[in-house]
Amino acid sequence: MSSQDKKTDSDPRHEEDQSSTASEDNKQVICLGNNEVKSRAVVKYSAAPPSSSYALLQEKTDLKLPPANWLRENTQLGTAGTTVLGSSRKSKPFSSFGMAYDFIDCIGDDVDVVSDSENIKKLLKIPYSKSHVSMAVHRVGSTLLLDELDIQELFMRSSQTGDWTWLKEFYQRLIDQKWQRKKKSKEHWNEKAILSKFLYYSINSDGTAVPVPSDTEQAAEEGCGTAAEGSSWPATFNSSTAESEESAIPKEDLRNDFVRNILWTFEDIHMLVGSNMPIFGGGRYPAVSLRLRDNNKPINVLTGIDYWLDNLMCNVPELVMCFHVNGIVQKYEMIKTEDIPDLENSTFSTRVVKDIAQNILSFLKSNCTKEGHTYWLFKASGSDIVKLYDLTTLCEEAAEEKCQNPFTLPVAVLLYKVASNMILKKSQNRKNYGTIRTLLLNCIKLLDEERHPQIIASAHYMLAELFQLDDVSEDEGNGESLRGGGSEDSYSDEEEEEEEEEEDESCSYSTSSELQDDSKAVAIIRSVGELSVPEKYKSTHQIRPNCAFPVSQDKEEKCRLVLSYVLKGLKAVDSSIKKESDLPAADPSTPIPLKYEERSQNGARDVEQDIALLLDRVGPCNEELKVPTRSGMLPGTWQHRMKLQLFLKASKAYYVLSDAATNLLKYGRALRYIKLALQCHDAYCSINGGLHPQVLLFHCQCLSLCGDVQLMLAQNASNRAAYLEEYNYQTKDDQEILHCLHRESSCQAFSMATDLASDPEYQLIVSSKCYEAAHDLLTSGVLKDLGQEQLGQVLKRLGNIRNEMGVFYMNQAAAMQVEKQGVRRSVCMAEQELWKKSFSCFEKGMQDFNAISDSVNTALLLCNIGRLMRICAQAHCVTTSEHSRGEFSPEEALYYNKAIDYYQRALKSLGCRESHSAVWDSVNWELSTTYFTLATLLQDYAPLSRKAQEQIEREVTETMMKSLRFCDLQTESARQPLYQYRAATIHHRLASMYHSCYRNQVGDESDRKQHRALAEQHYSKAVRLFISLSDAPCELLRTLLERVAFAEFTMAGQNSSAVKLKTLTGALEIMCETRHAFKLIHKELLEQQEKMSTPEDSDKPEELHSDSSPSSELNTEEVVKLIGVFEPSFSFLLLQLIKLSTAKEEQVKIYKNVYSRFLRAEKSVPLIQRVSLFTELLDQLKTPTGSDEARSSSS
Repeated sequence: MSSQDKKTDSDPRHEEDQSSTASEDNKQVICLGNNEVKSRAVVKYSAAPPSSSYALLQEKTDLKLPPANWLRENTQLGTAGTTVLGSSRKSKPFSSFGMAYDFIDCIGDDVDVVSDSENIKKLLKIPYSKSHVSMAVHRVGSTLLLDELDIQELFMRSSQTGDWTWLKEFYQRLIDQKWQRKKKSKEHWNEKAILSKFLYYSINSDGTAVPVPSDTEQAAEEGCGTAAEGSSWPATFNSSTAESEESAIPKEDLRNDFVRNILWTFEDIHMLVGSNMPIFGGGRYPAVSLRLRDNNKPINVLTGIDYWLDNLMCNVPELVMCFHVNGIVQKYEMIKTEDIPDLENSTFSTRVVKDIAQNILSFLKSNCTKEGHTYWLFKASGSDIVKLYDLTTLCEEAAEEKCQNPFTLPVAVLLYKVASNMILKKSQNRKNYGTIRTLLLNCIKLLDEERHPQIIASAHYMLAELFQLDDVSEDEGNGESLRGGGSEDSYSDEEEEEEEEEEDESCSYSTSSELQDDSKAVAIIRSVGELSVPEKYKSTHQIRPNCAFPVSQDKEEKCRLVLSYVLKGLKAVDSSIKKESDLPAADPSTPIPLKYEERSQNGARDVEQDIALLLDRVGPCNEELKVPTRSGMLPGTWQHRMKLQLFLKASKAYYVLSDAATNLLKYGRALRYIKLALQCHDAYCSINGGLHPQVLLFHCQCLSLCGDVQLMLAQNASNRAAYLEEYNYQTKDDQEILHCLHRESSCQAFSMATDLASDPEYQLIVSSKCYEAAHDLLTSGVLKDLGQEQLGQVLKRLGNIRNEMGVFYMNQAAAMQVEKQGVRRSVCMAEQELWKKSFSCFEKGMQDFNAISDSVNTALLLCNIGRLMRICAQAHCVTTSEHSRGEFSPEEALYYNKAIDYYQRALKSLGCRESHSAVWDSVNWELSTTYFTLATLLQDYAPLSRKAQEQIEREVTETMMKSLRFCDLQTESARQPLYQYRAATIHHRLASMYHSCYRNQVGDESDRKQHRALAEQHYSKAVRLFISLSDAPCELLRTLLERVAFAEFTMAGQNSSAVKLKTLTGALEIMCETRHAFKLIHKELLEQQEKMSTPEDSDKPEELHSDSSPSSELNTEEVVKLIGVFEPSFSFLLLQLIKLSTAKEEQVKIYKNVYSRFLRAEKSVPLIQRVSLFTELLDQLKTPTGSDEARSSSS
């Protein structure tokens, strides 16, 4: 059959079948070979077209003649098709990094090994092969990256550039003292050329061997030598600071140029493999690999393993072998993949290959422990010893720059990319933050800031981002799982030293040079035969046994860490910005003063103009900056983008610090931190043309917090010295961050809002304006729909600050009133101005609270306006020429009635007591107090010049009864005793008023009887309420004495002796009730006497006279006055009873005895003895009757 008769184009239907079959194979567990092994391959990426049938060459085809399509690019062969090396082409030294960059999601945990398939095969053939092995190993998380390290090519480069001289000397001294480059034989290149021509023949459309011109063949042969001997090692990476880091990495060296990338699972080992093996298909064979063999050379074990592993990795079920003799095609043979291990002369155990793979992986994972380090796995040709060196440590010992290690930048970039990818995963668990932190710290450690500022700045920003400052509860519930050491490497120095000692003791070598070599090796496999022993090497170490994310419960410590990373990031960015006319160099050790100004009254008035700068600075804008910034940074560059992120992160950190300081009542520190937060925001605005809505929302939070701090400072003005000390303190990091900010902005836009002033009024105004600025931003078009929740909080703060300002002005007006007390004066303009300011603030505050339907705070502001009205009423008090109080004026009545109106509105706003009992009780009390004050003033300073006596009495009664209506005597609360006292006082005043009316009224007898009945009724209620109080003995005594006087006056108008006697008996019973008041007075006088007789006061007189202890709670002067009323009244009653009494002789004797003792009593004895005598005499009168209590209660 001629080659022209063979079909080379597969049927489309066959392509679909092959694709379907391959997909099914990807999902199956394949058991292959004479021992069961599990293999699964999933193609992650393929640049090859759908498999097509291979051309079956005619027998006797001469492969030494090149086909017409030779060395032309062909998609079927992929990139391998353009080189004479074919599918066995030499891998690039960074091929694993190219794959890792493309499949970053797999790196870290999901995949154990990333490498070229050729490197995997070379490792698994170590026990069978005498050839040398030289590979670079890098670790990222739990993933190992393997790349061929062509030591000969590396040293050829070293001779030209001077790089890696230390490794060359080390190699020559300890491994191969007579090192020279070994040249490949001509036979080797001939075999490669025949293989390449065979592959091109196999894809040729007609299969005819068409010779190419001799000059083309000669050029191809020259190309063979060039491709094989030319250096594939890249130059040492250098990066210009003005270029992006992406351009700093040579694309041609890190490009993933494999035809296909496969996720291969071999037993329990997960590998990301790059392969260029051509795969053919079509017809009955959906996927086959094509091999060329010399018929005179039998297949050995190494070749069998090679073919078997290639087919496993690519999930190819069959192998087609073409045999030739001296380039002349002889025959084809089809072999199933599972039969390859049993081929004649190449029999091997698949289980042993599996053990080799597991042992090598365990050996590498146990010893390649440091991320960022370059390890060298080396086995010399013909040697059975495999050694692992840490080239990074050897390079450091050789005192060479880290940039001379060509792997440094690719490793650092990969660490950065893996960390970045882990952060961006939305489902990322915070438990992995320790892993991310370790990756980034190792990345930073590898790089030089001058050469790679972008990666370093980005890494520091991501380190700062690990601390989620927005989530205040992030520490709760995660402390135990997250808290830990957080070491950058997996082992401590002590552990490493112990391991090295154990290794040195457990290994012995024959020559002194080998012993010296061993001290440099991290680990050694003493014999390659050990790799075939199942589980000889177990991976007992993990990459990060102790790299947990350091979590602190202290917010300040957490924010300080964030700011340290931000500072390092800013320094990295600033170091990359070049500008001819740069700012003068600032000394980071010199603090930037946070000046404060003593604000005068004029300064406080200028706040209205200064506050406009806030909105001008932060207003949303859609225009992008087109000119360089102050530092010379161009908009749109990576430096510009990075600074924006770092400034914003610093602002958030300072905000959290300020909030924490506020909670600790450290208001000076809180103001310093919020000042720094706003300065960071100012710098952010300076380099950004338009602000994102979320940034504006955060800025509103900053302004609100600034308002909170200024309010707290105003309310705690007495601690200003301590706050000033806190405000002026600065850490070194704060100073350096400020210097970085000043490269972009003067940072003065918010200075007015963050100054520590001495004037409380100014601080209140600043606080109010901060809230107003936040409110204006939140109600602007950009944030109208986004900031509704925050708007409610700002409105509440606005209402609160306006209430505070209203109270401040109201208190100032009250203070002015106190200063002018006792001086005849009229209301001045200053007072009226303060009233207007206070009333305006309260009204605006009510509008704010009404906007958020806050009825409770609205009621409180109405209550404050009521108090303001009462202050206005007091200011309108009329004084006569003798500086005494004049009549109750209409202006006073007007303002008291306004106060009552506002209190009633407050109760209406609350609705019921259940809505907020404390506020309801407070308003209720104030309303009762206002009614009581109004009634008292009407009664005591009656406007008789304007109103009739009867009208005034009627108004007093109505107002007193209204006050009494709001006295809550039933509810148990702290105010209940006050209500009881108020009610008792009201009844006493009403009784006194009716008593006066009864005495002074002439004429209608019915009115006098009514007044008498009302007086008796109110006296009775007043006495009962005063008795229930234990701290009002004087009030009780006065009420009882007035009631006795009322009875005496009644008796004076009576003519019948029997009626008079009855009245006198009733009056004496009332007088006996004073016993309770005297007992309370006696008790308090005893307590005072005990206080006066304490050791420190022993030199003072023991006796307590009436004029002593003026500071005691009991008003002894009042007691003496009341006793002055009691004595003559008591004496009069007893005398009249003795005269008129017709009772038993026994009762008269008691009266006479009491009267006699009373008259003989010394008036000069101490007050306490007099009170004691009164109590004793009253007890003597009380005892025999036995019915006094009943009479008292019936009254």
